[in-house]
Amino acid sequence: MMQYPQISIPPRSEHLWRYTPWKRIHPTKVVEMPDSDPIRISSGVDSNMDDSDEIARSFIHAISKTCKKIILKDETLELDLRCSGHICSGELNIESSGNSTLIIRISGDAGWTGVRILGTVKGSLSMATINDLSSDSHFLRCEDWIVDRDSELEFANLSAGGFLNKSDIRVDLKGKGAQMRAGIASNGYSFKHDDHHVEIKHCVGNTESSLVMHATCNDSSHSVGTGLLTICEGADGSDAGQVFRNLLLSEKSRAEAIPELEVLADDVKAAHGAASAPIDVDQIHYLASRGLSYEEAAALIVEGFLMDAFREIKSEEIVDAMRTRLLVHLECLVNG
Repeated sequence: MMQYPQISIPPRSEHLWRYTPWKRIHPTKVVEMPDSDPIRISSGVDSNMDDSDEIARSFIHAISKTCKKIILKDETLELDLRCSGHICSGELNIESSGNSTLIIRISGDAGWTGVRILGTVKGSLSMATINDLSSDSHFLRCEDWIVDRDSELEFANLSAGGFLNKSDIRVDLKGKGAQMRAGIASNGYSFKHDDHHVEIKHCVGNTESSLVMHATCNDSSHSVGTGLLTICEGADGSDAGQVFRNLLLSEKSRAEAIPELEVLADDVKAAHGAASAPIDVDQIHYLASRGLSYEEAAALIVEGFLMDAFREIKSEEIVDAMRTRLLVHLECLVNG
């Protein structure tokens, strides 16, 4: 029996739903179970996934007609998720071992898209996720990752598409020696609303995590970055940090950056920071004096600022994929 109809609508007082309430991200009325077209997934075998007691995950599970399992072992895979129709959804179960690389591109003109991912990492996994949906799409994304003993997960996320985006990403460092590095870049324009929530849990000691999120906001766009970093009792020797930075390119744009720490162990390193600032007019003037238009100068500054979110990512292949897609996206915006 599906759990979604029995789950209470979360209040806006909850950290996760403060800026993008469930009623706003749901594609129809919250009491309805709409029909959904399946996401077209370019690889994988048919699989299934357990339900969840968390409302967003349970909803995607309830309406999805497709679930694919991706097994990676010492390989590189580029995975296309094509989304079309009024409502589109799907689930992915990813198992990675050895030294693997995964690039996921989510594209299409679906009015509403829901993606749920469960992932386990044994070894080393470098992955990129690119939101390349149409500019009027609504997008709900839920991810749960488990990083095993002496294993490493690094992921880069570029949010270039969509009109209303909500991402809920959770990573559990389950084994000693587990590491996670994450870089998130969000480019806001027009009336785009981009909400990223990231929870990282150090379940045992001698684990490391790093999260960097950079967001640029132009026009009347709104960026939200919230993070919950938990170091559990007994997880001594953990080293964790998260930083949120926002660049405001217009007076009407808005940005929220809310990192949180919950440290229940004694011998740890834990740090967090957040900052928002307007674009530097001196930089604009300098670039304009070299013959660039305001739009070209701003795009160049945005490129450098967003790419800096990936400074902890070691995979050159992942960084190159992020840079290539970001440049195409910014060129399209400049040339309108």
